[in-house]
Amino acid sequence: MTTELTVLALAGLLQGLQFAAFSVAANLQVGPKVAMGPRDNAPALTGTAGRLQRAMNNHFEGLILFTLAVVTVTLGGQESGVTAACAWIYLAARILYVPAYVLGWVPWRSVIWAVGFAATMVMILAALF
Repeated sequence: MTTELTVLALAGLLQGLQFAAFSVAANLQVGPKVAMGPRDNAPALTGTAGRLQRAMNNHFEGLILFTLAVVTVTLGGQESGVTAACAWIYLAARILYVPAYVLGWVPWRSVIWAVGFAATMVMILAALF
């Protein structure tokens, strides 16, 4: 398996961990009756639960582009030291993004996000050339 695919698998595991953390925090905030109900009028999550939810949703968005980058690089046979390094940078940025979001690291949350996004864009560009 390529480095890029390995990192994609690890990013998927990170998404699962984020989902678990968000789920626990959300259930603690709203209680089991609301959590197990139909959620027709679910209350907005606040504090840590809300931040974990937003960080998780942000990773879903980033993971779409990262997956596209990995697939393009891998199927295009464009793996290189640059694309492997970018994949690891993306994953490191996504790992750091969670505490940055939850703890409100301003402006570092945005800087960390930009690093991960840039790494993904470099991978896509590398696949084209």
